[in-house]
Amino acid sequence: MKTPAAARPRTRTASRVAAVQALFQIEQAQENLETVIDQFVRHRLGEKIGTDGYEDGRIPDAEVPLFARVVRGAARQQDTIDAMLSESVPPDWPLSRIDPVLRALLRAAGAELSGADGVPAKVVINEYLDIARGFFTGPEPGLANAVLDRIARLLRPAEF
Repeated sequence: MKTPAAARPRTRTASRVAAVQALFQIEQAQENLETVIDQFVRHRLGEKIGTDGYEDGRIPDAEVPLFARVVRGAARQQDTIDAMLSESVPPDWPLSRIDPVLRALLRAAGAELSGADGVPAKVVINEYLDIARGFFTGPEPGLANAVLDRIARLLRPAEF
């Protein structure tokens, strides 16, 4: 018997949430990329025996390879991604003025849109919009939608 879609864990979404959190931590604490990835893999991702899975900020359903690929991609391409983001946000909202969680989210999505792993651009955008809605209740998801749509059209024009 198949598990209903609503009951199945969204492992790729969980991986992306963890990537946004890791990118936020890297920027805010000025920590080393590989150190943060290691901390997440050892202490935040996967199930911990004796818990319900989500205690202490854990993300039990995350796929480590996707998580690490997004974080490394965003960090390695940050200058390029930031240049695209700066061109895509309204002129009165420089990248430094954007909420740091939203900035981390946009960088993670930019890294995925830059990659060639076969995930359609619209799927990447929708995933990160779902994540944005989990973090924000104001206009931020709308801004993320507009920025990611513009970046996706630049990076993957054949998909539009």
